Amino acid sequence: MKLLRYGPPGLEKPGMLDSSGTIRDLSGIVPDIAGSVLSPEGLKRLAALDPSSLPAVAGRPRLGPPVSGMKQLLCIGLNYADHAAEAGMPIPKEPILFLKANGALCGPDDDVIIPRGSSKTDWEVELCIIIGTTARGVSEDAALDHVAGYAVGNDVSEREWQLERGGTWDKGKGCDSFGPVGPWLVTKDELPDPQALPMFLDVDGQRMQTGSTATMIFGVKQIVSYVSRFITLHPGDIIFTGTPPGVGMGMKPAPVFLKPGQTMRLGIAGLGEQNQKVVGA
Repeated sequence: MKLLRYGPPGLEKPGMLDSSGTIRDLSGIVPDIAGSVLSPEGLKRLAALDPSSLPAVAGRPRLGPPVSGMKQLLCIGLNYADHAAEAGMPIPKEPILFLKANGALCGPDDDVIIPRGSSKTDWEVELCIIIGTTARGVSEDAALDHVAGYAVGNDVSEREWQLERGGTWDKGKGCDSFGPVGPWLVTKDELPDPQALPMFLDVDGQRMQTGSTATMIFGVKQIVSYVSRFITLHPGDIIFTGTPPGVGMGMKPAPVFLKPGQTMRLGIAGLGEQNQKVVGA
């Protein structure tokens, strides 16, 4: 099942993508894709619906983030060994956990805004975990019981601010528009193995990143269990799980960063694609 939210920013309605690719309006069934709707019982109720009985949404509306009501956007850093190598950093012995400001969250095709003063804005295609039920100190064996599904994410990053401005990654990760997620939430029953998903990212049609979640150092079960030891996870919370190699700061012979007017296209098998235009602030 593919769940989504469509409409203008701040006014999104809940929806479902049917097998023909048509958006079906869920606003008569649930108020939003949030809270208890993401629980096993809530998802079971939606899965039992006949999509053809729901109103079809005309045209190609803007898609917002596929969930709302999250308390946290969390990220795992350097979770692919080859990306750690291109960044010149050691392979972590346990997950590197940092936060991304909730204000960074945006729709999958919204513009990515290069902030004023930025010279090193970069891209990162990532698998996002979307939490369905509260997780606090859960075991790896029970971790997936708390996952509603998965989505594509672009962990846009300002590398100077992340790495050269005082040692905290957050200030280079939380700018407005630095967290596109979507186009939809794909429930975990459609992706029984989240550790076997090819992924890619193009800039202006040139392939920059090619990878697979199979090469993650810490997998989905480990990440959910690990994070829940330190931070209680709530329905709708999103975890960005790291990126494969091919980011701009790792390019040889010299780093390459985003400029206004460029476009990004990125996707993960089974989860859909994003398309973003890069604009100046």
